[in-house]
Amino acid sequence: MNMASNEVKYETREAVAVITLDRPAKLNAMNYGMREGLIDAWKRFEADTSARVAVLTGAGDRAFCAGRDLSEGTADRQEDFLPMIGDSVEVRKPVIAAVNGLAYGAGWFLVQGCDLCVASEQAWFALPEAKVGRAPAWACWLLGVVPQKIALELLMTGSPISAARAYQIGLVNHVVPAEEVLPRAMQLANDIVACAPLSVEASKQMIYRTTGLDRDSALRSAFNLMEPIYSSEDALEGIRAFRAKRAPVWQGR
Repeated sequence: MNMASNEVKYETREAVAVITLDRPAKLNAMNYGMREGLIDAWKRFEADTSARVAVLTGAGDRAFCAGRDLSEGTADRQEDFLPMIGDSVEVRKPVIAAVNGLAYGAGWFLVQGCDLCVASEQAWFALPEAKVGRAPAWACWLLGVVPQKIALELLMTGSPISAARAYQIGLVNHVVPAEEVLPRAMQLANDIVACAPLSVEASKQMIYRTTGLDRDSALRSAFNLMEPIYSSEDALEGIRAFRAKRAPVWQGR
């Protein structure tokens, strides 16, 4: 099933939602129409109980998202404009970025907000805000993703890095040839779909909620999050399926 808007496309492939930023002539730069389309796509994904994982990608082979379209004006603050997962947008289910080209500025932050990232060998990443007098506040969340000195270099120089370098510093999970970006992202998505949905959601929450906590506080928070999993119907189903040597049938409860 497909949902199309002028700047964002939404397609479901069984349990995976594929969300495409669709302004290839503008390198998928984020404008107001794309902003609204992306907000609607995230809301639809969260509400769709049949969609377990989302893959976010860009149309064309040149860019994932080349940043904000500054030709539309700059009066509003960045945090009021970009639909950032974990801040202005809540997405509890897993999201995978399939980066097919440039991911600059807003594009970088969209990748940063996703849980996993597959990048083309031709992809490039940059935080160029300092070059145009902008303020990349969400970059504070880079700590824990990349080391401090690398984050400072990225922010203070605005210089782009290759997909290979992004992999080295931990921003990217997999680097593949361009034609394999979406298939590899779909493979990851289907691997997630094969796992128990309650376990997957709790794992995502655990990682983000415990980041920055001391060791004991992190462990207490993790046990509180995981406690309902132990007594869930899916936990019993997992044991039954293992003993019967069959694939489990998850109910999400």
